[in-house]
Amino acid sequence: MPAVRIVTHEEVPPASITTVKTSATSVWTYLGVTLVLLAVIGTWLVWFSAFIQKSLQEDDIRAACRRAMPDTAERCFDTVVIQRGGVRR
Repeated sequence: MPAVRIVTHEEVPPASITTVKTSATSVWTYLGVTLVLLAVIGTWLVWFSAFIQKSLQEDDIRAACRRAMPDTAERCFDTVVIQRGGVRR
């Protein structure tokens, strides 16, 4: 017996085609939920990237202060952060 069998047009049962109407309310609800979800994810990504950038900059400032003024590194760090417009700890 062959693995593939030819099906003639008479052997295929007629298939009924059903259509379902989509209400405008469900479409707008889907779009609204999608937009809110995208806004939340986008906002979180922006916040997270700003947080990572701030952390990396603080690490760079601390390393530079330790190299330049090892005895007063924390005071140097606070001064540089304040001069750059940051908030004192």
